[in-house]
Amino acid sequence: MSSITQALQFVNHEIQQALAQAHRPSDAVDLLAVSKTKPLSDIAAAYQAGQRKFGENYVQEGVDKINLSQQQAWLNDPIEWHFIGPLQSNKTRLVAEHFDWMQTLDRAKIADRLAAQRPSNMAPLQICIQVNISGEQAKSGVSLEDVNHLAAHISQQPQLCLRGLMAIPQNLNQGQELAQQFAAMAQKYAELQSQYASVDTLSMGMSGDMQLAINNGSTMVRVGSAIFGQRS
Repeated sequence: MSSITQALQFVNHEIQQALAQAHRPSDAVDLLAVSKTKPLSDIAAAYQAGQRKFGENYVQEGVDKINLSQQQAWLNDPIEWHFIGPLQSNKTRLVAEHFDWMQTLDRAKIADRLAAQRPSNMAPLQICIQVNISGEQAKSGVSLEDVNHLAAHISQQPQLCLRGLMAIPQNLNQGQELAQQFAAMAQKYAELQSQYASVDTLSMGMSGDMQLAINNGSTMVRVGSAIFGQRS
Protein backbone atom coordinates (compact mmCIF):
# COMPACT_ATOMS: atom_id res chain seq x y z
CA MET A 1 0.00 0.00 0.00
CA SER A 2 1.47 3.36 -1.03
CA SER A 3 1.98 6.21 1.44
CA ILE A 4 -0.57 8.28 -0.50
CA THR A 5 -3.14 5.48 -0.22
CA GLN A 6 -2.54 5.26 3.52
CA ALA A 7 -2.76 9.05 3.89
CA LEU A 8 -6.04 9.15 1.96
CA GLN A 9 -7.50 6.44 4.18
CA PHE A 10 -6.46 8.41 7.26
CA VAL A 11 -7.95 11.69 5.99
CA ASN A 12 -11.20 9.99 4.99
CA HIS A 13 -11.36 8.38 8.43
CA GLU A 14 -10.90 11.82 10.02
CA ILE A 15 -13.75 13.17 7.89
CA GLN A 16 -16.00 10.30 8.98
CA GLN A 17 -15.14 10.88 12.64
CA ALA A 18 -15.91 14.60 12.29
CA LEU A 19 -19.23 13.86 10.60
CA ALA A 20 -20.19 11.40 13.32
CA GLN A 21 -19.38 13.95 16.03
CA ALA A 22 -21.47 16.55 14.18
CA HIS A 23 -24.36 14.05 13.79
CA ARG A 24 -24.28 14.44 10.01
CA PRO A 25 -24.67 11.75 7.30
CA SER A 26 -21.53 9.85 6.28
CA ASP A 27 -21.74 11.14 2.70
CA ALA A 28 -22.26 14.82 3.62
CA VAL A 29 -18.68 15.96 2.88
CA ASP A 30 -16.55 15.57 -0.23
CA LEU A 31 -12.76 15.49 -0.09
CA LEU A 32 -10.89 17.68 -2.56
CA ALA A 33 -7.26 16.52 -2.87
CA VAL A 34 -5.11 19.62 -3.39
CA SER A 35 -2.41 18.49 -5.80
CA LYS A 36 -0.63 21.77 -6.57
CA THR A 37 3.12 21.36 -7.23
CA LYS A 38 2.74 17.57 -7.09
CA PRO A 39 3.62 15.31 -10.05
CA LEU A 40 1.02 13.42 -12.04
CA SER A 41 2.34 10.18 -10.53
CA ASP A 42 1.05 11.34 -7.12
CA ILE A 43 -2.35 12.10 -8.64
CA ALA A 44 -2.32 8.64 -10.23
CA ALA A 45 -1.62 7.03 -6.85
CA ALA A 46 -4.51 8.92 -5.24
CA TYR A 47 -6.78 8.15 -8.19
CA GLN A 48 -6.02 4.45 -7.94
CA ALA A 49 -6.92 4.67 -4.23
CA GLY A 50 -10.36 5.99 -5.18
CA GLN A 51 -9.92 9.76 -5.17
CA ARG A 52 -11.64 11.56 -8.07
CA LYS A 53 -11.72 15.27 -7.12
CA PHE A 54 -8.49 17.25 -7.39
CA GLY A 55 -7.72 20.93 -6.83
CA GLU A 56 -5.06 23.00 -8.58
CA ASN A 57 -3.91 26.53 -7.66
CA TYR A 58 -1.81 27.44 -10.70
CA VAL A 59 -3.49 27.69 -14.10
CA GLN A 60 -0.79 26.42 -16.44
CA GLU A 61 0.34 23.65 -14.10
CA GLY A 62 -3.26 22.49 -13.76
CA VAL A 63 -3.94 22.57 -17.50
CA ASP A 64 -0.75 20.58 -18.17
CA LYS A 65 -1.84 17.91 -15.67
CA ILE A 66 -5.38 17.78 -17.09
CA ASN A 67 -4.08 17.28 -20.62
CA LEU A 68 -1.48 14.71 -19.56
CA SER A 69 -3.92 12.76 -17.37
CA GLN A 70 -6.26 12.24 -20.32
CA GLN A 71 -3.53 10.25 -22.08
CA GLN A 72 -3.00 7.83 -19.18
CA ALA A 73 -4.07 4.17 -19.26
CA TRP A 74 -5.13 4.32 -15.58
CA LEU A 75 -7.83 6.94 -16.26
CA ASN A 76 -11.05 4.91 -16.25
CA ASP A 77 -13.51 7.40 -14.74
CA PRO A 78 -13.06 11.11 -15.42
CA ILE A 79 -11.33 13.28 -12.86
CA GLU A 80 -13.23 16.30 -11.55
CA TRP A 81 -10.77 19.21 -11.70
CA HIS A 82 -11.26 22.23 -9.46
CA PHE A 83 -9.40 25.52 -9.86
CA ILE A 84 -8.80 26.91 -6.38
CA GLY A 85 -6.18 29.63 -6.91
CA PRO A 86 -6.27 33.33 -7.75
CA LEU A 87 -7.23 33.96 -11.37
CA GLN A 88 -6.07 36.87 -13.50
CA SER A 89 -8.24 37.97 -16.40
CA ASN A 90 -5.60 36.96 -18.98
CA LYS A 91 -5.83 33.32 -17.80
CA THR A 92 -9.61 32.89 -17.75
CA ARG A 93 -9.78 31.10 -21.11
CA LEU A 94 -7.54 28.29 -19.87
CA VAL A 95 -9.76 27.73 -16.84
CA ALA A 96 -12.95 27.99 -18.90
CA GLU A 97 -11.72 25.44 -21.44
CA HIS A 98 -10.18 22.85 -19.11
CA PHE A 99 -11.53 22.87 -15.54
CA ASP A 100 -14.85 21.52 -14.24
CA TRP A 101 -15.06 23.85 -11.25
CA MET A 102 -13.86 27.34 -10.37
CA GLN A 103 -13.93 27.91 -6.60
CA THR A 104 -12.32 31.34 -6.28
CA LEU A 105 -14.63 33.64 -8.21
CA ASP A 106 -14.82 37.09 -6.63
CA ARG A 107 -15.44 39.53 -9.51
CA ALA A 108 -18.23 39.97 -12.05
CA LYS A 109 -15.63 40.73 -14.73
CA ILE A 110 -14.06 37.29 -14.28
CA ALA A 111 -17.50 35.66 -14.31
CA ASP A 112 -18.29 37.36 -17.63
CA ARG A 113 -15.03 36.23 -19.19
CA LEU A 114 -15.42 32.64 -17.98
CA ALA A 115 -18.98 32.49 -19.30
CA ALA A 116 -18.02 33.90 -22.70
CA GLN A 117 -15.04 31.56 -23.01
CA ARG A 118 -16.69 28.33 -21.80
CA PRO A 119 -17.03 26.04 -24.86
CA SER A 120 -20.64 25.35 -25.78
CA ASN A 121 -19.97 21.60 -26.00
CA MET A 122 -18.91 21.46 -22.34
CA ALA A 123 -21.15 21.39 -19.28
CA PRO A 124 -21.47 24.76 -17.52
CA LEU A 125 -18.50 25.69 -15.37
CA GLN A 126 -19.39 24.98 -11.73
CA ILE A 127 -18.81 28.08 -9.61
CA CYS A 128 -18.14 28.84 -5.95
CA ILE A 129 -17.91 32.45 -4.83
CA GLN A 130 -14.83 33.05 -2.71
CA VAL A 131 -15.67 34.96 0.47
CA ASN A 132 -13.04 36.94 2.36
CA ILE A 133 -14.54 35.87 5.66
CA SER A 134 -11.74 37.30 7.81
CA GLY A 135 -11.65 40.70 6.09
CA GLU A 136 -7.88 40.51 5.58
CA GLN A 137 -6.76 43.09 3.02
CA ALA A 138 -4.20 40.78 1.42
CA LYS A 139 -6.74 38.00 0.85
CA SER A 140 -8.95 37.57 -2.22
CA GLY A 141 -12.69 37.21 -2.00
CA VAL A 142 -15.83 39.29 -1.64
CA SER A 143 -17.34 40.43 1.63
CA LEU A 144 -20.40 38.61 2.96
CA GLU A 145 -22.40 41.74 2.13
CA ASP A 146 -21.42 41.51 -1.56
CA VAL A 147 -22.16 37.80 -2.05
CA ASN A 148 -25.80 38.25 -3.08
CA HIS A 149 -25.00 40.76 -5.80
CA LEU A 150 -22.32 38.55 -7.36
CA ALA A 151 -24.51 35.44 -7.02
CA ALA A 152 -27.31 37.17 -8.93
CA HIS A 153 -24.85 38.13 -11.67
CA ILE A 154 -23.51 34.56 -11.99
CA SER A 155 -27.02 33.12 -12.09
CA GLN A 156 -27.73 35.08 -15.29
CA GLN A 157 -24.92 33.28 -17.16
CA PRO A 158 -26.06 30.01 -18.81
CA GLN A 159 -22.47 28.79 -19.18
CA LEU A 160 -21.92 29.08 -15.41
CA CYS A 161 -23.64 27.17 -12.62
CA LEU A 162 -23.59 28.67 -9.13
CA ARG A 163 -22.85 25.89 -6.64
CA GLY A 164 -22.01 27.74 -3.45
CA LEU A 165 -19.34 29.44 -1.39
CA MET A 166 -15.66 28.92 -0.64
CA ALA A 167 -13.56 30.46 2.12
CA ILE A 168 -9.96 30.41 3.33
CA PRO A 169 -10.27 31.64 6.91
CA GLN A 170 -7.63 33.40 8.94
CA ASN A 171 -5.18 31.06 10.63
CA LEU A 172 -6.57 31.25 14.15
CA ASN A 173 -5.72 27.82 15.57
CA GLN A 174 -9.32 26.71 16.17
CA GLY A 175 -10.23 29.77 18.26
CA GLN A 176 -13.67 31.20 18.92
CA GLU A 177 -13.16 33.80 16.18
CA LEU A 178 -12.60 31.03 13.63
CA ALA A 179 -15.80 29.30 14.76
CA GLN A 180 -17.65 32.61 14.33
CA GLN A 181 -16.26 32.97 10.79
CA PHE A 182 -17.36 29.45 9.86
CA ALA A 183 -20.81 30.05 11.37
CA ALA A 184 -21.18 33.26 9.35
CA MET A 185 -20.28 31.33 6.19
CA ALA A 186 -22.85 28.66 7.02
CA GLN A 187 -25.54 31.30 7.53
CA LYS A 188 -24.81 32.95 4.16
CA TYR A 189 -24.71 29.52 2.48
CA ALA A 190 -28.16 28.67 3.87
CA GLU A 191 -29.44 32.00 2.57
CA LEU A 192 -28.10 31.25 -0.92
CA GLN A 193 -29.58 27.75 -0.83
CA SER A 194 -33.01 29.25 -0.23
CA GLN A 195 -32.61 31.40 -3.35
CA TYR A 196 -30.87 29.10 -5.86
CA ALA A 197 -31.74 25.43 -6.41
CA SER A 198 -28.23 24.70 -7.75
CA VAL A 199 -26.44 25.71 -4.54
CA ASP A 200 -25.19 22.64 -2.65
CA THR A 201 -21.53 23.32 -1.83
CA LEU A 202 -19.88 25.00 1.14
CA SER A 203 -16.16 24.61 0.53
CA MET A 204 -14.36 25.34 3.79
CA GLY A 205 -11.99 23.48 6.02
CA MET A 206 -8.47 22.15 5.57
CA SER A 207 -6.29 19.78 7.55
CA GLY A 208 -5.99 22.00 10.63
CA ASP A 209 -9.61 23.13 10.96
CA MET A 210 -11.56 20.27 9.36
CA GLN A 211 -13.52 19.29 12.47
CA LEU A 212 -14.66 22.85 13.13
CA ALA A 213 -15.61 23.37 9.48
CA ILE A 214 -17.63 20.15 9.38
CA ASN A 215 -19.33 21.10 12.64
CA ASN A 216 -20.43 24.27 10.87
CA GLY A 217 -21.86 22.58 7.81
CA SER A 218 -18.97 22.35 5.35
CA THR A 219 -19.74 20.05 2.41
CA MET A 220 -16.22 20.02 0.95
CA VAL A 221 -12.82 20.06 2.64
CA ARG A 222 -9.58 20.83 0.79
CA VAL A 223 -6.58 18.77 1.88
CA GLY A 224 -3.12 18.76 0.33
CA SER A 225 -0.03 18.06 2.41
CA ALA A 226 -1.82 15.54 4.65
CA ILE A 227 -2.31 13.42 1.51
CA PHE A 228 0.69 14.18 -0.66
CA GLY A 229 3.29 15.35 1.87
CA GLN A 230 4.83 18.79 2.11
CA ARG A 231 5.35 20.78 -1.07
CA SER A 232 8.74 20.25 -2.61
